[in-house]
Amino acid sequence: MSMTLADILRRAPVIPVIVIHDLNHAVPLADALVAGGLPVLEVTLRTSVGLAAVEAMRRAVPEAIVGVGTISEPAQFAACARAGAQFGVAPGLTPALLEACQGAEFPFLPGVATASELMRAREAGFRYCKLFPAQQAGGTGMLRALHSVFPDVGFCPTGGIHQDNVQEYLALPNVLCVGGSWVAPAALMKSGDWLAIRKLAQQAAALTRAAA
Repeated sequence: MSMTLADILRRAPVIPVIVIHDLNHAVPLADALVAGGLPVLEVTLRTSVGLAAVEAMRRAVPEAIVGVGTISEPAQFAACARAGAQFGVAPGLTPALLEACQGAEFPFLPGVATASELMRAREAGFRYCKLFPAQQAGGTGMLRALHSVFPDVGFCPTGGIHQDNVQEYLALPNVLCVGGSWVAPAALMKSGDWLAIRKLAQQAAALTRAAA
C-alpha cells in the first residue's frame, strides 16, 4: 500500500537521520530503531554505501519505512527508486530537482531555509517541507513566524536538533516531526551497542507533539 508524505511524517515524532559507513551496521541499526518505536528511517547519501543500506534495510526489516536523504541531483531519484526508497528528502529545492521529482516513484520532502524558498515550494504544490538547517535558519522562532503567514504548511525541521531542544520543536503546531541524528550516534554504531540505540529510540518515540 502506498503512503502519502503526510502518512510518513505523522508516523513517529522523530525520523532518525542515518549516516552509514559500514554496510554491516544497516540491518541491526534498522532493527533497533524500529523496535524502539521509530519506524521511519532516513538514510543519507553522504557515504558510498547509502543506497546499499536502503536495499538491505528494505529486505531484512519490512516493518521499517526507509527513505533517502541528501538528494541533491536529479539522477538520484531513479537510483533511490531502484534501491527501494519509500520517500525522499532534499536539503533544498532547485528547478532541476523540481522537474525530476515530478516523475518520482515515492513522496518527496523538499528543503527550505527562507520564506522565499517556502513560497516557491508552495507554488510548486508542496504543503510539507523540511526546514534545513533548522537551528541555524532561526529554529523555533523561524517556524512560529512562518506559521503565522503560511499556516497551511507542515514541517519536518532538521539540523541542530537534539535531546535538549527537540520538545520545543515538537510543541509547535506546524511541526509534524523532526529529523535527528542523536538517536543513531556514530559511536554506538561503531561499538555495536544496538540496545543503547533502541533505548534512545524509545525515548524519542515517547515524545509528544502538537501536530500529531
